[in-house]
Amino acid sequence: MRILCVALVFLLALVPLFAQSKKVTDDMLVDQVRVRLGEDPDVGGQQIDIDVHQGAVTLKGKVRTDKQKIKAAQLAKKVKGVTSVVNQLVISPD
Repeated sequence: MRILCVALVFLLALVPLFAQSKKVTDDMLVDQVRVRLGEDPDVGGQQIDIDVHQGAVTLKGKVRTDKQKIKAAQLAKKVKGVTSVVNQLVISPD
C-alpha cells in the first residue's frame, strides 16, 4: 500500500511537467503579442508590425509618442515565451 501511495504521488508530481512541455511557436507569439498590443488603450490602433524569430520579438512601424513606443515593448515582453524585444518603432506625430 505504501509503495502504491508513493508511486501515485510521484506520478501526480510529473503531470505538470508534461502539461508544460507544449512548445510555443513563433506564430503563436506573433498572435499573442498582436492581441496584447491591440487590447491596450494607449497602443491599440497603431500600425505595428511584429516579427518573431525563436522567441525574439521585433516591433516595427510608427507610433505617435515615446510613451506608446515604450509601452509597446513592455507589453510584448510580458507575453509568455518572449525571450527579448527589439523596439524599432519610430515616433511620428502624424
